[in-house]
Parts: sequence; structure tokens; C-alpha cells
Amino acid sequence: MSTYSGSVTPGGPAQSRELSALTITKVAVDETMSNNCYLLRCRETGEQLLIDAADSPETLLDLIGSDGLTTVVTTHQHWDHHRALAAVVEATGAEVLAGAADAAAVTEQTGVKVDRPLEHGDRIVVGRTHLDVIAVAGHTPGSVCLLHHDPEGHPHLFTGDSLFPGGVGNTFGDKAAFAQLIDQVEERIFGTLPDETWFYPGHGDDGILGEERPKLAEWRERGW
Repeated sequence: MSTYSGSVTPGGPAQSRELSALTITKVAVDETMSNNCYLLRCRETGEQLLIDAADSPETLLDLIGSDGLTTVVTTHQHWDHHRALAAVVEATGAEVLAGAADAAAVTEQTGVKVDRPLEHGDRIVVGRTHLDVIAVAGHTPGSVCLLHHDPEGHPHLFTGDSLFPGGVGNTFGDKAAFAQLIDQVEERIFGTLPDETWFYPGHGDDGILGEERPKLAEWRERGW
């Protein structure tokens, strides 16, 4: 029986869960920011993809191991989500992906070229399975979420800093950005995915869409 809870802390052990096509491993890095990083492994081919090389490259490279890394996706341009990107790419030669509207900023901040700018509706292959790109602007212009449809279970959604248990991401007092973010989260995530969808944010514990759906009106009213 799986003991996965989604609750990890910097310096503590990673947690893994087995889906029918993917293994998801979650680890937290940096005691100050406590960023989540997710290593996805195709169970058929062993191909691996990393979501957010946030910090602590030695931790991430140890997690990746000798099987290597094919792809690393940066969910958005904020500094705390790509501090280990250069080291991980140098060590693995992984292809670098990021949302198109954030790609230039990621390169400017890290010195790493984005090989593939992502647009809403794109598909990212991981061995014999794939992730669908859901672009959700507002937290940053090019924030992306990544969706995996488990063929034998419920959907799994990696949300970066666009959606957390308890609310959408910070828009730093920008009312127009908040309106854009809450609109796109409601339309592209809650409007298309079922309640049993499990989501994995850029910081903190995981969530379930059905537990958050009744709070959407409250989030919109409070403005954050």
C-alpha cells in the first residue's frame, strides 16, 4: 500500500507514488523557500522528466541517478524555481522547456537557453506517456501547468505557483493579473478537469480539485 502523502520538507526524504504509466517523486529543496521539485519517470522506458530544477542540484542529481534526464520543465520565470537549472542541464544534457512568454526571462536569469518554448495545448512526451500543457497567465505571463491523464486512474496536475490548496498564486497586488489568473484557473483547470484531479503545487502540500472547487467564489471575492 502506498504511503505517499505529498508532504515533504527540505532536507527530508523524497516521496514517490506509482501510477499506471508514471512514477512521481516529490522532493522539497531550500529551507527558506521550500520549493517542490517533481521527477517523473516513465514506467515502461525509464525516461525521466524534471519539473522545476529549483535549488540543491546535488539533491536533484542524486534523485535522477544514473538513468539520466531527458527533459527539464521550468513552470515559470521566478528565481526560486530555476536556481539549479544550469547545473542540472550541464550534468545531464536535458532539453529545457518553459512557457513561451517566460522563456526569455528564464534564459536571462540562468544563462540557459530554452530549447522549446511552450504554448497552451502543447504536448510533452515522457517515454511512452505524455503531459499536456495548460498555460495559466497571471502569476507570471508564461506560467504553465502540466497535466497527466492516468489511463487507469484520475488526472494528475502540476500547477507551479498558479494554484495551491487555499487559493491561486500571488499576483502582488496587481488586480488585472489576479483577474487573469483566477479566470484562467477557473476556465482551464476547474472548467475542464474532474473533482478527483490531484494537483501538485510549487510549494507545500498537494491538493484535490474537488476540495477547492467550492472556494472559487470566495477567492474571487477576496482578490487573492
